[in-house]
Amino acid sequence: MSAIPAGLAIRFKRWEGNADLPVPAYATAGAAGFDLRAAVPENEPIVLKPGARCMAPTGFSVAVPDGFEMQVRPRSGLAFKNGVTVVNAPGTVDSDYRGQVCVLLINLGEEDFTIRRGDRIAQGVIAAAPQWPLVEVDDLDATDRGAGGFGSTGV
Repeated sequence: MSAIPAGLAIRFKRWEGNADLPVPAYATAGAAGFDLRAAVPENEPIVLKPGARCMAPTGFSVAVPDGFEMQVRPRSGLAFKNGVTVVNAPGTVDSDYRGQVCVLLINLGEEDFTIRRGDRIAQGVIAAAPQWPLVEVDDLDATDRGAGGFGSTGV
């Protein structure tokens, strides 16, 4: 297990009206990501049509430590079984953002997909995100690959 820097924790603030939703949590001891759930109204599920997108609230804000980000990633089961994934995968929650975390979902499947209150809709992963010095230069170092991309190394 990687060591978490002393004194650091990921803090979640519950938005009003979401007392029934569990705090995001890891489902297993070996999980890299923790579950994010839909905070849609109980009587107003989102019906996501094939090809459609939505912004689903989670009911929580988060405080990510400086130098880190929270990546919002798809859940593999939703993607495989239903074709539902995160549009901007992975989405990024910056360390200075304090608004409600929302998940941008798209239905790439062939059938309507209903998102109900409390459904696990994505996962969050905390990753290092240092701000590097950004420098303009006249030339870059040469490599064997060079400018080859988009399939240049084979299938």
